[in-house]
Amino acid sequence: MLSGTAPSTQLVRRVNASAMLKAMRGAGVLTGTELMDSTGLSRATVISICDELVRLGWLRELENQRGTGDYVKGRPARRFVFDDDAASVIGIDIGATKITAIVANMAGASLSRVTMPFRAFNLSADERADVLDRIAADALKQAGVTADSVLAVAVGVAAPVSRDGEVLTVQEFWRSFDVRRIVAERHGWHVLLENDANLAALAERWQGTAQGVDNLVVMLAGDRLGSGILESGRLLRGQLGGFGELGYLDTVEGVGDTYGIAHYAARWGREAMEASATTSLHTLCGGHPESLSAEMVFEAAAEGDNAARTVLDRLSERMARVIGSVSTLVNPDLVVIAGAVAASAHTLIPGIEEKMTEFTFTPPRLATSPLGDGIVSLGAIRHALDYVEEHALDLYPASLSQQVTAN
Repeated sequence: MLSGTAPSTQLVRRVNASAMLKAMRGAGVLTGTELMDSTGLSRATVISICDELVRLGWLRELENQRGTGDYVKGRPARRFVFDDDAASVIGIDIGATKITAIVANMAGASLSRVTMPFRAFNLSADERADVLDRIAADALKQAGVTADSVLAVAVGVAAPVSRDGEVLTVQEFWRSFDVRRIVAERHGWHVLLENDANLAALAERWQGTAQGVDNLVVMLAGDRLGSGILESGRLLRGQLGGFGELGYLDTVEGVGDTYGIAHYAARWGREAMEASATTSLHTLCGGHPESLSAEMVFEAAAEGDNAARTVLDRLSERMARVIGSVSTLVNPDLVVIAGAVAASAHTLIPGIEEKMTEFTFTPPRLATSPLGDGIVSLGAIRHALDYVEEHALDLYPASLSQQVTAN
């Protein structure tokens, strides 16, 4: 692990190794010259780090073949390839009603995804830990990898998280459920904790509609609203991890709280049912208002139901106020509506765009995420991979652990 007293040469070497892994992941076979071009490092540095990464199990050196690649003093170039399956990481999203876990290899390719019901507030701390154990074991089994291959686990939670990975909240739920300690003690894994909306922002910029966007807001907008914010490509956290928290919406006219699109679609849909006997919402929910879902409201609106369309108009104006207030503070290039509700929320975009100029002088581009309800666990994978890349010289695949330790 890195320490505050590590010599500067060691720190530089770790930074260079991280840059090498970033360049090689998913790039196929690369020569030393190609790595020099992509990283800006000298040949001596590239070859030295490649040799160490081969020893640690991150890279494989391929057999030299004359007639291919570049040459140095008449010899075939040394060729290296990143070993995608050298180790694995786990990304976990702990929600109020379910947990989703993804196991991925070092290229970031998902090997398995498992979702399990999780009525968090009805369980003791030990019972919550048992659920985490079961879902992790199931995900590893489906991925076909072993627990000792896991180099990092990242966990997303719906609470502010400090730079040191501490949940900053007075909620009893998190005081009694120390996720990092429990998972680390039970499995020996390195555990990273992060806010769920922050992880959603990492995922969206990695694999979503925001690839290449440096100034970005990703808004989880299902039952509750939360935002992850990137500025100049950097995730913003604030002094205590509260950057992007939306509690101030309680005081915004026309908003009043942090409930999200799914919550108000169902709530206002029920109100529409009470006011109109002809709306198709009655049929869609089987005449049981308590069974009405946001998806039903969006479906009815798509079929031309006037009451449902009125609900979507109200949602568009409310989200225009929300996004307008955030945009006035942060001035992003793009705001992405994310989470399970995103599949339906794309129909709100034109209405939000039309109304948003009333609430901000700096309206951003708008989009909905294609990553679905797995966006937080996918962002957790990205977060875990970033940690592994940064600490590559201190970590190694389980298959080489005894050899490296012995040396």
